[in-house]
Amino acid sequence: MTFVQLIECRTSRLTEMERLLDRWVEQTRGKRTATHAVVGRDRSDAAHVVEIVEFPSYEEAMRNSTLPETDEVFHDLLALCDGTPTFTDLDVVRDERLYAGTARRFFETIGAAGPLAPLDGLLAEDYHGHDPGNEQDIIGMDAVRREIGMWRGAFDFTFHVEDQFTQDDRVCTRWIWKGRQKAEFLGLPNTRGLVRTTGTTIHRFDAAGKIAEGWWEYDRLGLMGQLGALDALEN
Repeated sequence: MTFVQLIECRTSRLTEMERLLDRWVEQTRGKRTATHAVVGRDRSDAAHVVEIVEFPSYEEAMRNSTLPETDEVFHDLLALCDGTPTFTDLDVVRDERLYAGTARRFFETIGAAGPLAPLDGLLAEDYHGHDPGNEQDIIGMDAVRREIGMWRGAFDFTFHVEDQFTQDDRVCTRWIWKGRQKAEFLGLPNTRGLVRTTGTTIHRFDAAGKIAEGWWEYDRLGLMGQLGALDALEN
């Protein structure tokens, strides 16, 4: 079970504390067990500082606390604090990966049957899309709708999300796309056949939690081959 520790203290020496934490990170490289750490300062009380540290489990946190470097940095930390820091130990019972969920809903939405649902709740109005298969980047909501409309007009398709990884404001999604051609696509005649491709998309989210930018990589050559484009070249 994921374990989170909240460390609260009062200090007027935040810059020195950050240098101390940087030193500890460097000294424990390859040994520390924390997977994520955030330091925040109270907007209404600048002396109130909170560090949130995430570990894979309570046992891993305890292993981290027994490192000699951790004991040393704690004593140095005390010298920078006004009073003794407080520790709150939390077993995580719910962890909502909000950005990953939004990315997943985007794939579900553009692959859903029927008219395309509004994208305003998912994409930023000035969304910027990068696709190596396009001569120009896709910029703006209208351009996104036209691009999606081109694919939806030629195929009935769905996305299956295989994996998702999040880091800061970015979500990487590995997906499988399956469809049946129903109309001409990029000048290729309608085969009415089933097609499949795999790909990866990295989404960047803005401060409002909407997708602001996307980088697409997928097996376009393999898809074109399934649609008969390579046969036409050989002939």
